[in-house]
Amino acid sequence: QVQLVESGGGLVHAGGSLTLSCAASGINIRLYTMGWYRQRPGNQRALVAWMTAAGTNAGVDSVKGRFTISRAIDKNMVFLHMNNLQPEDTAVYYCNAVERNSIWGQGTQVTVSL
Repeated sequence: QVQLVESGGGLVHAGGSLTLSCAASGINIRLYTMGWYRQRPGNQRALVAWMTAAGTNAGVDSVKGRFTISRAIDKNMVFLHMNNLQPEDTAVYYCNAVERNSIWGQGTQVTVSL
């Protein structure tokens, strides 16, 4: 069964850190471009950071220097390390895997308070 399961969300104060995890089953993440997206209330889902199958990683401008995507191939897991979180980072965060098709997780809520 192909599945992505996110975990690690929660409530944190501004300036704090969280690490989100995405456990993949039914696929080999080495063959996929893995990404993290977020959906703020009232907004569309938007890309935050991604890692190609070759291992190249990148993030959008709003999170550069604060968020980092990484993977553990031996565990078939992807992570989003988030530092210096701000209230505008509050969103549901989704893990995504893309090769010939696109696979989504169910999302995990991140709430950043002042």
